[in-house]
Amino acid sequence: MPEEKRRLADALRISAMAERGRLAAFVLDEATAFAANPFPSTTAGVARQRWGLREIEFEAMEIAAAGLPCLLAALACLPSAEPLRQEILRTPAHVLYLLHRTEGGQIVGAVLHGKPRLALPLFVQPDPAPRPVARRQRRRQVSAQQLDLFAIDVP
Repeated sequence: MPEEKRRLADALRISAMAERGRLAAFVLDEATAFAANPFPSTTAGVARQRWGLREIEFEAMEIAAAGLPCLLAALACLPSAEPLRQEILRTPAHVLYLLHRTEGGQIVGAVLHGKPRLALPLFVQPDPAPRPVARRQRRRQVSAQQLDLFAIDVP
C-alpha cells in the first residue's frame, strides 16, 4: 500500500469529521487509487462555491455523499483566500475529494460520493449510537370505567 494513502487515512482518522472512519477506510481500500488531478491548488472561497453547488447537484440527482456537511462547515470558517490542496481518489463507482491546507497538510474536509441512485459502501461498521438503558415501567391497574371513555348510555 502506498505510503501516501496510509498518511491520508491516518490524517482522516484524527480529524473531527463525522464520517472519518468511512472515509479513511475508503482511502485504504485496495481498489482505491489516486486519480488524475488537473487542478490540485485551490482556495477556500473557490472550494466553498464549488461544493455548495455540488450539494444542490447531489440532491437533485440523488447522489449519496459522505462528509459534505462537515466540509461545507469547515470551509465556511476559513478566509476565502486561504490556499488549499485537493487530492482525488477513486474506485470504478466512487470518488473521494480531500481538501487540506498547503502548509502542514491539516485536513479541512473530504467528500465521498458515488453515481446517481447508488448507495455508498459502508467499509466499516458505523459506531452504534448510545442507547438509554431500557427500564421497565410499572403499569397501574386501570379500572374498566376508565377504559370506557366513549361509551354511550342508551336508555
